[in-house]
Amino acid sequence: MAWRQILTWSRRLSSVPAHSNPVSGIAKFSSKSGHYVVKVGIPEFLSGVGKGLEKHVEKLESEIGGLDKLLVTRTIKLKRLGIPCQDRKLILKYAHKYRLGLWRPRAEPLKS
Repeated sequence: MAWRQILTWSRRLSSVPAHSNPVSGIAKFSSKSGHYVVKVGIPEFLSGVGKGLEKHVEKLESEIGGLDKLLVTRTIKLKRLGIPCQDRKLILKYAHKYRLGLWRPRAEPLKS
């Protein structure tokens, strides 16, 4: 019984050409899009998130340092710096997305 299933599957797989897409009809999505900031620091990160987080730039730059340290900062450290709960949640949410590569702050459009 098992041998029949193996032979059936091997015949099906060998009959499909190598260049064909086995999952047809599914659109291909790309996460690559336009203008991104080349150098991302704390000010660019917080302005990319928006929602009033720009007011914490000076505090975070003086206490934490750079973006690489902000990305691994925990909520208790942000709380000790006096950052409100909603702002902490936004910073941590977007820091996680940034680490995973799902989000990057956009560059400001060039005015011509």
